[in-house]
Amino acid sequence: MPAQGPDDDTTEDERRTLKAIAENIKRIEEMLQFLPLHGDTVKDLRAKIGLLRTVMLEQRPPAFALVGRRGAGKSSMVNALFGAKVAEVGHVKAQTGRGKWFDHAGERGKLSVLDTRGIQEGSTPSEADDAKDAMASILVELRKKPPDVVVFLVKATEVDSAIDADLDALERIHAEIEREHHFRPPLVAILTHCDLLEPKAVRLHAQREETNQEDVAEKLLHVVEAERHLETKLKERKPLADHLKWVRGVCTYLSFRDDGTVRADERWRVDELTTTLFKHLPDAGRGTFARIARVRGLQEELATNMTRATATLCAGVAALPLPVADLIPITSLQIALVASIGWLGGRRMDLKAAGEFLAALGVNVGAAFVLREGARALIKFVFPAGGVMISGAIAFAGTLAIGAAARAYFLRGATIEEAREAYKKTRAENTPAGAEAEDAPPPPAPSEPSNGAG
Repeated sequence: MPAQGPDDDTTEDERRTLKAIAENIKRIEEMLQFLPLHGDTVKDLRAKIGLLRTVMLEQRPPAFALVGRRGAGKSSMVNALFGAKVAEVGHVKAQTGRGKWFDHAGERGKLSVLDTRGIQEGSTPSEADDAKDAMASILVELRKKPPDVVVFLVKATEVDSAIDADLDALERIHAEIEREHHFRPPLVAILTHCDLLEPKAVRLHAQREETNQEDVAEKLLHVVEAERHLETKLKERKPLADHLKWVRGVCTYLSFRDDGTVRADERWRVDELTTTLFKHLPDAGRGTFARIARVRGLQEELATNMTRATATLCAGVAALPLPVADLIPITSLQIALVASIGWLGGRRMDLKAAGEFLAALGVNVGAAFVLREGARALIKFVFPAGGVMISGAIAFAGTLAIGAAARAYFLRGATIEEAREAYKKTRAENTPAGAEAEDAPPPPAPSEPSNGAG
């Protein structure tokens, strides 16, 4: 899907922050022409810039086409991903009306979902639909934009009930996407309502608490049998088999009170589902998805990739043969990295708060920072070859350390003291002997950075 810019919910402060990041990334790109490096290295740096631009500046709601018959649990899956009530669930009748793209929004972002009328439904949906049938409604919307991932949902207790008609519809949908958009998206198949398999009383979400582990094993065996059956049926159809990425049984049951609070949470394997969806999303949708799903592993993975990309760029900029030319770009990249990791953790995209975080860490800012970086630039000027290596090593290690501290603080809930220790440890581990550059002592009573809550 084409990349999109900030959506209408972006605040003015966030827009200014994104604009500043965009300007700095553009400046970095312009500086690459001065790098005394061979083509492959510059190409790699440009790829790193591309990753940062996509994740930091081109975030958009990930797009999922949820395909399945009535009662398969499409709306329940959306609620399970958010951990909140954002989609209405039809308990008796088909709930979703005219198949259309729309955004499910939570506190941390949006998912763009084609939550279709159920195929093979037996009643008129609660919501209005002008299309003559479910498939016609789906195809109209698929022509407007392609999904990042197609998710095929089948109720575990119905995996062998009229499944061929469901697969016919899925095949047609996949072919329509290719016809309109010239690609076939990855296919993820999930068996929902696994909690209804026998023995029904066994709670899959609380297996360790069950007193009869033989019953647990029996229920898990039934889940595996259902998975194998669905996978076999899918692989019999080559157009689908070539793009099938995952077949798994899950439970997405969440019950909500009238005020929106959770009454019961019986989700099982939803973390595995979110990890799989994340893996097959384009970079532009990964940040928002990791932020919504709140799965720390996904947030850590993306933040680590961003950290290494930023560190590599900072090392490249530090290698520029122009004394002092790298001061502002390196600092800006590091602050943008902190702001982006904070955003992944649920904060606003805020450069000011990121700067406060660095100050609270005790990372040099102001005059002390300029003196240290000025010394680095002088090394490059007096000893060009060795100075470039030393300067690059310092920039690389320092940026890795800043990213480690930001991950600890914004993603794991560490204190500022613990984040400072993560910074020192990571910097020491990654700074080669002979390239040490000591930071100024931290302020005697560092203040906590503003939380950027939005």
